Amino acid sequence: MLQTLNRLDTDLFLWLNSHYTPWLDPIMIWVTERNSWFPFYALLIGWLIYRYRKQTIGFILTIVAAVALADQATSSVLKPLTHRLRPCHEFALQKLIHPVMECGGLYGFASSHAATTFALSTSLWLLLGKQHPWLKWVFLWAAVVSYSRIYVAAHYPLDVLTGTGVGVLAARLAVFIFHWWQERSEGKKKSLVD
Repeated sequence: MLQTLNRLDTDLFLWLNSHYTPWLDPIMIWVTERNSWFPFYALLIGWLIYRYRKQTIGFILTIVAAVALADQATSSVLKPLTHRLRPCHEFALQKLIHPVMECGGLYGFASSHAATTFALSTSLWLLLGKQHPWLKWVFLWAAVVSYSRIYVAAHYPLDVLTGTGVGVLAARLAVFIFHWWQERSEGKKKSLVD
């Protein structure tokens, strides 16, 4: 069963990774680099501060908690636990893949990029999606960043899919704790007033 899944994952990776074009290589390198997105994060924080003032601290702490949890679950738990090599480190695939940058760490299961971007997108959506339906477009950003990891030969599709799941779960947990804390705080305020 695991061998079949691994074979299917490898075949899908090779198919996706083979669909490249030279003009897209530098764009995908830019998309996949974490530092490329600092202006986006700054804009997001600025918008939250402008729109929500005092509430912003709670929102930012929740998003940061979700991203940190997702990152640690993939980097500190899953990668050391599974020891699954990245495709760019697989000797048997070297002549079949299209790597466009340095390979990175040895192990790739699961994708921290997918986990952290989907943790951010999901927590933002769960916190503010009802008020701002346009926030659904942040999932497109997360999907493009996640796909870039396959394009640059750093991850298999299953690495990305698992990272996505980890990110969504981390966000749900962080937002649940945020709402629980809010309700608890409001309950204390009411009891003080009564």
